[in-house]
Amino acid sequence: MANVYYEKDADSSIIAGRKVAVLGYGSQGHAHALNLKESGVDVRVGLREGSSSRAKAEEAGLRVLDVASATAEADLIMMLLPDTEIGPVYNAEVAPNLSAGDALFFAHGFNVRFGYVKAPEGVDVAMVAPKGPGHLVRRTYTEGGGVPCLIAVAQDASGSAKALALSYADAIGGSRAGVLDTTFEEETETDLFGEQVVLCGGLTALVQAGFETLVEAGYQPESAYFECLHELKLIVDLMYEQGIAGMRYSISTTAEYGDLTRGPRVINAAVKAEMKKILGEIQSGEFATEFVGEVASGGANFTALREAGKAHQIETVGAELRGMMPWISAGKAKVEDISGGD
Repeated sequence: MANVYYEKDADSSIIAGRKVAVLGYGSQGHAHALNLKESGVDVRVGLREGSSSRAKAEEAGLRVLDVASATAEADLIMMLLPDTEIGPVYNAEVAPNLSAGDALFFAHGFNVRFGYVKAPEGVDVAMVAPKGPGHLVRRTYTEGGGVPCLIAVAQDASGSAKALALSYADAIGGSRAGVLDTTFEEETETDLFGEQVVLCGGLTALVQAGFETLVEAGYQPESAYFECLHELKLIVDLMYEQGIAGMRYSISTTAEYGDLTRGPRVINAAVKAEMKKILGEIQSGEFATEFVGEVASGGANFTALREAGKAHQIETVGAELRGMMPWISAGKAKVEDISGGD
């Protein structure tokens, strides 16, 4: 079981004594920078020249510098750029400006785990990873709460990298909810596995296959959409709030019996074997090499797959049905305003 730390376990004076550069001002970047600032930390934001996020950061009262200048000025650099951008930016603009005693932080272990970033000796390398999107990290902080965080240390040059990571997590609100120990390997591999097999890849493929099965059997696509996608939120919310057993308690006995007897026929031994194969591809670095190579080559296959997904009938039907339910989109723009960018 993981160790869990709270506010009483964190020394806020540690991060208060550092100069922090947050590189990137997207979903996580804006939340980290603003929460740190409001916790009394000396923070600046590092952005590429011409970044569309510059105006947003400056309007929020943050100092904005180019990446190299922010790195040179700071002694703790938090890398909150997209995974495929971190390696090139690190090599070109961060590494030349690192000094002994600095700390290099990440919110996801991808680039360290797969060797795209290799910090010099004398530099702490650690991770502080909130287990929630940036807008939630920001909102819960302003409300006096926080989102649980994971912390890990890959290189402890100073001998106090873990205490520094815990102090950083405290400053963005994580210790209010709980901060858990992990490793770069565990965080990266479980995160990629969850995305590919359950949360994104597995779920979307399951929804589309269910929709297609009903439509191909002659049922109306609107009915298929409601049953295979729309009502999914109800079930996920119940599991989020009460766990799987709690969800089963809340649904009808008909649904519960169908869940228990038919679910294992869909997610069967063959599916689990494929899950293990995907996990092996993650652990070996095969997926990372494929993904980074795809993006570096221009992403033609990635784009084709993305466009094919957008063209699926479930998207057309869903857009029409969601237009009949304006409450679904309430607040959507607010989230999207801070979800992108660099």
